[in-house]
Amino acid sequence: MQLKLTDSKLPFAPLLLIAPFFLWGTAMVAMKGVMPHTTPLFVAVVRLVPAGVLVLLAAALMGKQQPQGWKAWLWISLFALVDGTLFQGFLAEGLARTGAGLGSVMIDSQPLAVAILCLWLFQEKIGFWGWLGLVIGVIGISLIGLPDGFIVGLFHPESAQVFAGIESVFQGGEWLMLLAALSMAVGTVLVRWVCRYVDPIVATGWHMILGGLPLLAISAATESGQFVNIDFSGWMALGYSTVFGSAIAYGLFFYFASSGSLTSLSSLTFLTPIFALLFGNLLLGEVLNPLQSMGVGLTLVSIYLINQRDTLAEKLGKGRNGAANSDEEVQLLESSELNTVEVPVQVRAAELESEV
Repeated sequence: MQLKLTDSKLPFAPLLLIAPFFLWGTAMVAMKGVMPHTTPLFVAVVRLVPAGVLVLLAAALMGKQQPQGWKAWLWISLFALVDGTLFQGFLAEGLARTGAGLGSVMIDSQPLAVAILCLWLFQEKIGFWGWLGLVIGVIGISLIGLPDGFIVGLFHPESAQVFAGIESVFQGGEWLMLLAALSMAVGTVLVRWVCRYVDPIVATGWHMILGGLPLLAISAATESGQFVNIDFSGWMALGYSTVFGSAIAYGLFFYFASSGSLTSLSSLTFLTPIFALLFGNLLLGEVLNPLQSMGVGLTLVSIYLINQRDTLAEKLGKGRNGAANSDEEVQLLESSELNTVEVPVQVRAAELESEV
């Protein structure tokens, strides 16, 4: 099934569906801006634990039931490990070594993994247009995120640019961002099982708290001077990342993930790097080169193809059926015309015989 925005009881459902990806993209920019004044894992902790508390408070005000039974806590713990500890840990460490827009692009390569997992686990239909959109999306984020030397070197394999490009990828934070993407993909799929035992909003809050505690312990043991150099604007940026980039964004995302198509929802994560690149350019001075601009365009095309895949297939099917129906109508018309010609001739022959 796909996300049925018209059936949602939430007001402004289309805007709310896009909101998590806007908030994630802008939160990446806010986190990157404060990163030089603090440490990566501390940023991850601040983004997780306070946000989890806020989500649980909101769930309590809405009258949501807390987890019941060991199965609920087991799934929440697994969800927290994958989508909390691993995802946010890899993200923060990778963001410290790369740009906000570039890091967001690398993370948002995860819809392909989600689509494959959902095809295998839930038999969600992807179809020709969906696969085409996913392929175009991967090409788009590759143009945005991979080094220019690597891309150019692919067309000139005799040069050393390919190897230089690969080396630069692993020297930076791109590979950490890809690990974060894989963690997010697995977490997105896990939410289906988690929500069998606990409310998605409650699960979101607890997974943030439980996922942030290991990061807090690692930060305390391995990092120093986490907050002594953060100024007022830095705390404001962390506050935005916590409240909007985590609490609100995650609450909305996993609400939709528990009630709609994971493939369609995950494809919208292609919007996150666009927002991150845009605001990274405006606020941090990050500039797109021509290849990255082309990648943004391909990414937008991929979003349209994936989310409209059923509509496009239906229109194509109707077009074929319409053409087939037109052929049948032509054949019926031709046969009817032949019959109208034969009948008068037969009647006329009969009349001539009677006259004779």
